[in-house]
Amino acid sequence: MENILVQNVGKHEGENVKLNGWVYNSRRSGKIGFLLFRDGTGIMQCIIVRNDVGDSVFDEFKKLTQETSISVQGEVVKNDRATGGFELLLSDFEIHHLIDGYPITPKDHGTEYLMNHRHLWIRSKRQHSILRIRHEIIKATRDFFDSNDFTLVDTPIFTSNACEGTTTLFETEYFGESAYLSQSGQLYGEANAMAFGRQYNFGPTFRAEKSKTRRHLTEFWMVEPEIAYCDLEGNIEWAEKLITFIINRVIENRKVELEVLERKVDDLKKFTGNFPHISYSEAVDMLQKGGFNFEWGGDFGSPEETYIAKQFEKPVVVHRFPTAIKAFYMKRDPENENVVLGMDILAPEGYGEIIGGAQREDNLDFLLERIKHEQLPQDEFEWYLDLRRYGSVPHAGFGMGIERVVAWICKLPHVRETIPYPRMIQTLRP
Repeated sequence: MENILVQNVGKHEGENVKLNGWVYNSRRSGKIGFLLFRDGTGIMQCIIVRNDVGDSVFDEFKKLTQETSISVQGEVVKNDRATGGFELLLSDFEIHHLIDGYPITPKDHGTEYLMNHRHLWIRSKRQHSILRIRHEIIKATRDFFDSNDFTLVDTPIFTSNACEGTTTLFETEYFGESAYLSQSGQLYGEANAMAFGRQYNFGPTFRAEKSKTRRHLTEFWMVEPEIAYCDLEGNIEWAEKLITFIINRVIENRKVELEVLERKVDDLKKFTGNFPHISYSEAVDMLQKGGFNFEWGGDFGSPEETYIAKQFEKPVVVHRFPTAIKAFYMKRDPENENVVLGMDILAPEGYGEIIGGAQREDNLDFLLERIKHEQLPQDEFEWYLDLRRYGSVPHAGFGMGIERVVAWICKLPHVRETIPYPRMIQTLRP
């Protein structure tokens, strides 16, 4: 008898099959039992009838408890009212581990309790759906770049220098010297772009930010394309295409999970296509007219980002930020040295920045000036400066935070639900 997965049962209508998984829920009504069975790919209903299986098998069914591990056998039959459109007529089952008192029950539990049991909470329908959508977003991201002639080039986790400022570095001892957990693979990505033309790196990044907002984690995943012979406008175009591609892929492949989260497909469809573009200066005017006490030159916080994004139905691109508040590697606008050729993409519905990027400074003298101005140790960046000494070209790139995109697409109240095991200021376990 063939072992199959719940997500593939539709291919086996009328066949006797075997599935391995766990009890999601079970109940009985007289001589009929109903089992909600999960295997990690989906949930399906199983029906057991005492007269068909006999008293001993049916009595064993009565013992089943939530999350008991079990193998089931039976015939796949079509039922449009059942989850997934099919159900299993049970002929037999095998209990592998009978659970006595599962810690997470259908009753309400507090967030702290659920976070302390995150290793079990991810089995729930809602959390499971979120992480399945996360998987789809990551796969779509890779597929987008792979199909557009980008090469995945890995970048190191241990680094000797800062990329996003020295105040948010996690420091560790590295055989007698200091090393830091990577804030971003971008600097190495620039080197990779000079070798491969179009590259992307994808991995965990770390920020020692003492922030307790719903948008921040200390460990998160980021994809960072870097493109040779690319300017700000080209960079924005790549970012817009990526977001649209991801949304369309989630709509296409994760309808069931979106339904579990009560996320409307029609709302997601509105977010695709060409995005509105505004300059930082235009955004400042918008804030001031909206009653914010905000001066030109300041950095946007969550309230400002939320207000700006709410003025648009689609993600909005904000470009040309003040030079003084942006990283040393961002290229200054040739027409206005007070701003850089940088951009952020703000998601609607209050989710804020999901992408940040810029055209990079390709002039060696200007880059040296910026490093000195920021009082950074030049010797740690000599390898990075080599990129301007040997075949420098205009280039650009951006970083997209996976967790923020998951939070937005799933319409979640907090990023802690977007990653299997979130790391925050006071969260290190499980």
